[in-house]
Amino acid sequence: MKIVLLTVGKTEDTYIKDGIDKFVKRLKHYTRLEIIDLPELKNTKALTQEQQKSKEAELILKKVTATDHVVLLDEKGMEFKSVQFADYLDKKAIGSTQSLVFIIGGPYGFDATIYQRANAQLALSRMTFSHQMVRLFFVEQLYRAFSIIKGEPYHHQ
Repeated sequence: MKIVLLTVGKTEDTYIKDGIDKFVKRLKHYTRLEIIDLPELKNTKALTQEQQKSKEAELILKKVTATDHVVLLDEKGMEFKSVQFADYLDKKAIGSTQSLVFIIGGPYGFDATIYQRANAQLALSRMTFSHQMVRLFFVEQLYRAFSIIKGEPYHHQ
């Protein structure tokens, strides 16, 4: 199973990039992970939040295929403990999911068209995080999930 992390905008802070790189390297032992950073919109001051979300949606939908299983990282989504997330990933792999695409939206969230396309929504926490920090938290949880699936000692209960 291929896993894609599709994000709007780039990670700018070095400490976040370093953390993401650390877990991406670790994940190579378990899965194929592709991170796709869509460019941030330019000249957004003239756009409403809805217009900005709509333009981001156009960029996102160009990267998603009809066969992708799409999961939005969204504060309104289902919440898992780490072991439950590992089980979710394992079931997707066993269920012959070819491509699992997790999407982190821009600062205002997702357009309605993205919610309509999504197969699921996942919340990392009830708290709100910057879309920059979510990237690091997500790849760490992805690594943690695979270490749980493989029975390795990274996760402690």
